[in-house]
Amino acid sequence: MIVVGVDGSRVSLEAVGWAVREAGLRGSALRVVHAMPAGPLEMSDDAPYADVGRWMRDGATSTLTDALERVREEDGGVEVESLLLPGDPRSALIEAAKAAELLVVGSHGLGGFRGMLLGSVALGVSGHTACPVAVVRQPPKRSRGEVVAGVDGSSVGADALGFAFAEASLRGVGLRAVHAWNRPVVGGGPFALADAEETARGERRVLAEALAGWGERYPDVKVTEQLEHGHPVDVLREASDRADLLVVGSRGRGDLAGLVLGSVSHGVLQRAECPIVVVPPSERGVPLP
Repeated sequence: MIVVGVDGSRVSLEAVGWAVREAGLRGSALRVVHAMPAGPLEMSDDAPYADVGRWMRDGATSTLTDALERVREEDGGVEVESLLLPGDPRSALIEAAKAAELLVVGSHGLGGFRGMLLGSVALGVSGHTACPVAVVRQPPKRSRGEVVAGVDGSSVGADALGFAFAEASLRGVGLRAVHAWNRPVVGGGPFALADAEETARGERRVLAEALAGWGERYPDVKVTEQLEHGHPVDVLREASDRADLLVVGSRGRGDLAGLVLGSVSHGVLQRAECPIVVVPPSERGVPLP
């Protein structure tokens, strides 16, 4: 099952459309959810300020109705249900995601400031769920023929790479495996050149070892390897401009132990030009497509 959170914003309706198409690819059911404060949701008709409670419930119901209309517009033929959830949207979605294979949210919603790159809900759930989280921003109007995966050689990066291969196979598109590093070269002259060449060879091994075995599992997926000296966020952002989907791990080898959301995943969530999926570690029970 795929869960998609809505809040009535245009961006959340784009997330619904993306989620319908994803559910169709996977043959999964879709659950459309909206969260509102528990007090008004559970308020009886004879309680003080009952009119306010009814008004808020009517607004929440209207939000779900608009989302279900978007589902029908997509005509994806997927099984769909809607649900009102009590509480803060972030905690409610994290709880709803426990039963999901994928959680989908818009990049920002009604609660964000105008022009804000990433909303509090999208940031609040990414890296906190047991399943991958898709943050939908600017879905391409037509397929660009490529899924991009950020590769860093970590175990979480391997989970993200597996997810990306599965997605590319489902979509019938190629996979671009991107590995970037920005370790500075100290000094100058021939020693600096030798150091840079040795670093590049080491990073090339990281990419080759990360990709080993995946071609046998997904022989239908054409892989393009991209090895680049540069900041990973900048390199992945540029690659996302030509992609249908960007997949990253929730944290990588350069992040502190215990960090929920790494610096690279946080950076691409803010700047990517296509929908992004943040994949948590598989030891937490993440089902791949």
